Amino acid sequence: MIALSEIVKAKRQISTTAIKTPCALAPLLSLEVGAEVYLKKENLQITGAYKLRGAYNKIASLSEEERMRGVIAASAGNHAQGVAYSARSFGIKATIIMPEATPLLKVTGTKDLGAEVILHGDNYDEAYAYALSYAKDHGLTFIHPFEDPSVIAGQGTVALEMFDEMNDLDVIVIPIGGGGLISGMSSAIKQIDPKVRVIGVCATGAPAMYESFQAKKAMNSKSVRTIADGIAVRDVSESNLAHILECVDEIVLVDDEEIAAAILFLLERQKLVVEGGGAAGVAAIMHQKFHFEKNTKIGTVLSGGNIDVQMLSIIIEKGLIKSHRKMKLVITLIDKPGSLMRLTDLFKNANANIIQIDYDRFSTKLSYGDAQITIMLETKGVEHQAQIRALLKNAGYPFKEEL
Repeated sequence: MIALSEIVKAKRQISTTAIKTPCALAPLLSLEVGAEVYLKKENLQITGAYKLRGAYNKIASLSEEERMRGVIAASAGNHAQGVAYSARSFGIKATIIMPEATPLLKVTGTKDLGAEVILHGDNYDEAYAYALSYAKDHGLTFIHPFEDPSVIAGQGTVALEMFDEMNDLDVIVIPIGGGGLISGMSSAIKQIDPKVRVIGVCATGAPAMYESFQAKKAMNSKSVRTIADGIAVRDVSESNLAHILECVDEIVLVDDEEIAAAILFLLERQKLVVEGGGAAGVAAIMHQKFHFEKNTKIGTVLSGGNIDVQMLSIIIEKGLIKSHRKMKLVITLIDKPGSLMRLTDLFKNANANIIQIDYDRFSTKLSYGDAQITIMLETKGVEHQAQIRALLKNAGYPFKEEL
């Protein structure tokens, strides 16, 4: 494990740059799961994620010569912004290699902090390999996002701050990508209070660390695919796996549907914008991926809030449909004057608000004299939607639902 003295030293080192983010009770989430859940809100960090901590601590540890050569990093976004912000603080040049599919918000945010951004590769691991080659060719100092001891010590400061505010947590839940955050935090946790259970959370679309933890040896994935781009790491760091095997009690998996549900819950009920990786811990708690008793005190890290707006829009729309607050219907009408008005009157009487409508009379799938209406309704839950279906059936309208 990383020595507690190094993590305490990192806390002092970053104190003038990284803000001490709140660790607060989430009352609605606690009520939902029957436990006391506390959220460490690293989505409110200066760069929108905890990664600033490790990046700044590492750059602060470099010699003047290493800094002046410039630094380079590979990142899906959050480490990139952490390195860029830290480099700007020290007045040095930063180059960031990002996967080509990195959300625009993270690319733009990194450029705005003064870094040069190069897009390369389909995932983090391909960007990483290119960054190592680029660093060697251009004489740059490489800042690893999760395998460097100084970076890990910086990430471990999240746990120290949680203990500053809450010294009686029973469980701490931590998202896992490359494993830097959980290596640093679990090292601190087990040296301060070994009784605290540490639960790691991986995405099912990026399960390498989960599978490695079960096998107790490095098991790389062939590919990764998840909405949680910040934890979409294909290959396992053996040094971080060693930290995790020593300090972590359990690792669980959450799928994209569960992550999306957590993002939507945090947005709507807790008024917090959180990205996929940042919501992984909440997803594990909401879906009870690990055992906990009633009133257990659970802390989890909202590790980042840099979610792409388009992805957030998709999650909201799908979430509204799944929670029965929107329904999409395809209805066949007789194509004659007054037909559409009679249909919309039915929805009016059902107190369903029409938010989108499309009228198609030319589809080759239709009989002559028919029209197909695709309509999106704003509804008030399961019972309201059942009422609308019953009204349509009683009125003789052929229809089907689309999800």
